[in-house]
Amino acid sequence: MTERWLSVDEIALHLGVNPDTIYKWITRKSMPAHKLGRLWKFLASEVDQWVKGGLAAQEPTDVAVRKGAKLRSTKKLG
Repeated sequence: MTERWLSVDEIALHLGVNPDTIYKWITRKSMPAHKLGRLWKFLASEVDQWVKGGLAAQEPTDVAVRKGAKLRSTKKLG
């Protein structure tokens, strides 16, 4: 069975954080996310691996990100 794509609200609930935090993590911490049109989608398995790998706890190193760069997709679909 194929894993279901989750929305921002669903992945926030899965992780126990506010949805606004998810948007910050996409930008500042390279959270694994896929942009479909205007919507961000997530695979729980990718996000869980990202968290377990300690990447969620790392500090941002990109100066442009700290200065508020626009959200961008971390992966291409297709």
